[in-house]
Amino acid sequence: MTTHTTDRSFVQPIGPPPPFDPELAPVVEVLSSLRAPDAYRPDNIVEMRAPVPGVESPTDESLTRGGAYDVRQRMVPGPDGEPDISLLICLPQHTAAPTAAIYYAHGGGMIVGDNRFGLVEMIDLAEPLGMAVVSVEYRLAPETPHPGPVADCYAGLVWMSAHAAELNIDPQRIVVAGASAGGGLAAGVTLMARDSNGPAVFAQLLQSPMLDDRNDTPSARQLQGLGIWDRSSNETGWNALLGDGVRGGPDVSPYAAPSRTADLSGLPPTFIDVGTAETFRDEDVDFASRIWLAGGRVELHVWPGGFHGFDVVAPQAAISQDAIAARASWLRRQMNT
Repeated sequence: MTTHTTDRSFVQPIGPPPPFDPELAPVVEVLSSLRAPDAYRPDNIVEMRAPVPGVESPTDESLTRGGAYDVRQRMVPGPDGEPDISLLICLPQHTAAPTAAIYYAHGGGMIVGDNRFGLVEMIDLAEPLGMAVVSVEYRLAPETPHPGPVADCYAGLVWMSAHAAELNIDPQRIVVAGASAGGGLAAGVTLMARDSNGPAVFAQLLQSPMLDDRNDTPSARQLQGLGIWDRSSNETGWNALLGDGVRGGPDVSPYAAPSRTADLSGLPPTFIDVGTAETFRDEDVDFASRIWLAGGRVELHVWPGGFHGFDVVAPQAAISQDAIAARASWLRRQMNT
């Protein structure tokens, strides 16, 4: 059973923040002028869920990739006693043998987003390998606090694994993936599967995952007021999920905040990447290090000068191309094992 740790007995001195990558610096300046890094507050969460002008959600037609994928919405059973959840299922066509699959949880700080957010990038990774992609629509905080979001994600994985034959998916080759808050949920789902002898998780792909509710790492303090998601917005997200009186305290579940997990043994091969100039840098590096200490397999990339989500908003930057290629290379190697 997963236990948790709360020891934060040391305080590290911090210097000035690392500089942004030269190609990314003008991008983050524009983004910060449109929406400040501390823009997310308890009183404006609903407002922040409104569509961003000029940013279109991908349509079913665009997700088919010209007929390469069949795209469908499916309502499936949620956690016991809770509402059904929606899965957006993208299945490769013209494939006889069962395919590997990515089970994806979207980002959004636990408080915004839907199962189309970030899905284009997941299909970009999956399509060259002939993989399916299933994206889960979990309930958002604060309307649904923990354990609702991670329980929704786990229920979707359980359904997907149980219905693998119907979907023409190989249940032994499911990669659990997520970005930002979705990366934290993906890590929580993998822990739940391990601890409950649940569905097999072949590997996990965690992009700048949101892992630590304590929000007090050196990078969280160093990047205050910088980038597109800083310590203040991060506090809003965690308080929405856990409650102001619980966040940072001794009773936070490791399934909500995977950094709280004391035992990181027995996890599948893991990919973690993060930028040097973002809030989640140190909690992500620490998580990778503790998996290594437990004897696990982790590929860690820390991108110099990267801000949170840099590869999505500036995909043509050289460092973004390197980050995307590193994920694709890791995923290809997993599929070839």
